[in-house]
Amino acid sequence: MSDRFRVVIVGGGVAGMAIATRLGNSLGRSGKLDITLVDKGFSHVWKPMLHCFAAGTAKNENDRITFISHAAAHGFRFCYGEIAGIDRAAKRLKLAPLEEEDHEVLLDERYLDYDVLIFAIGSRANDFGTPGVVENCIFLDNIVEANNFNERFRHAVIQAYGRGSPLDIAIVGGGATGVQLAAELHKALDIGSLYNFTPVTPEMRVTLLEAGPRILPAFPENVSAAAQKQLEALKIKVLTSTMVSGADEHGFMLKDGTRVDAQFRVWAAGVKAPDVTRQMDGLECGRGGQFLVRPNLQTTLDDSIFAVGDCAFISDSPLAPTAQVARQQAHHLARYLPGFIFNKKPVPAFKFKNRGAIVALGDYNGWGAFADGKTFGGGFMHGLSARLGHMALYRQHQFELYGPFRGMIACFTDWLDGFVRPPVRMD
Repeated sequence: MSDRFRVVIVGGGVAGMAIATRLGNSLGRSGKLDITLVDKGFSHVWKPMLHCFAAGTAKNENDRITFISHAAAHGFRFCYGEIAGIDRAAKRLKLAPLEEEDHEVLLDERYLDYDVLIFAIGSRANDFGTPGVVENCIFLDNIVEANNFNERFRHAVIQAYGRGSPLDIAIVGGGATGVQLAAELHKALDIGSLYNFTPVTPEMRVTLLEAGPRILPAFPENVSAAAQKQLEALKIKVLTSTMVSGADEHGFMLKDGTRVDAQFRVWAAGVKAPDVTRQMDGLECGRGGQFLVRPNLQTTLDDSIFAVGDCAFISDSPLAPTAQVARQQAHHLARYLPGFIFNKKPVPAFKFKNRGAIVALGDYNGWGAFADGKTFGGGFMHGLSARLGHMALYRQHQFELYGPFRGMIACFTDWLDGFVRPPVRMD
């Protein structure tokens, strides 16, 4: 058993990977810390790219990072498993049994001891208890769900080609995920038509439903209006102030009594923490299931447990659940946690620096909004500057995890892959 100080990080998303990589590079390799990253998947992807993986316009085989190899290269260990609970008095984490699809148990419950525990388990779309949503809708909260959507989407496109019938898709949620997914699906069919094996490209009818008065509510109103105009130019139907009251296997029921029928039903509305947060030995949670944390990211009831990213809620100064917030919180904790561990120094309060946001609508347009509300991008070269900015954020994330040399190689192989493979996933 290791006599080193044990740091366990639960969740390998943007925040979890940043903390594990930074602490591993500085203190894990030297043997000063025993660092373990726990995740229920085997690889990391940048969550803001999930809509591209779902549409098939990005290749997640190139863009995902395998936890095991990354851990070995950066001074920490990886443990595959899903958290089931904690014993705060014993400082012990319980992992759920691992089962095959036929319910054969591969591994029984396992336990990990910790001295400091960091939750970075992200968030999920919030169905708000709407009847039929869980049973009849597709979610895009992780790479497994994105790949599942892509496989079903490709099969449906093949059927539409063969039968000459339209493909109906309805997306609930007019935030960045829903808006970008609608545009990426249109882009995928545009590219796919170049490989057309029938005389006529099938019609794809996409409907975007938003409960609020406008799409992209986190952006200035002029961006929302321009984005809606762009989507409508792509023949994507945008319905705002439209409340969904239920879902079935044929579509969505609306509060006004009408229906929107669709073969594909995607739920991309709302944000909540994974349900497991309420099973963490009495830790305080907010209404959305997020752990309540102090300004320094410590949980309110336990100084040895921290939470960062979408699963954390700072009551004094709530922040939007974005990758930008998660990344900054991860950097803050990785910087000050060694002082807390070795010198008993308190972790200072986290201060968020809003650097704005970017939304890219495929190859059609894009916008960026700085913190002061001013915008860049717009229609210039079909929003090229904003779309390049969105890609730059992703490359920044890659460089942070890989380092400059491997980051450059990753960029080069992605560029080279564009000459070898079609720009949209075909199989």
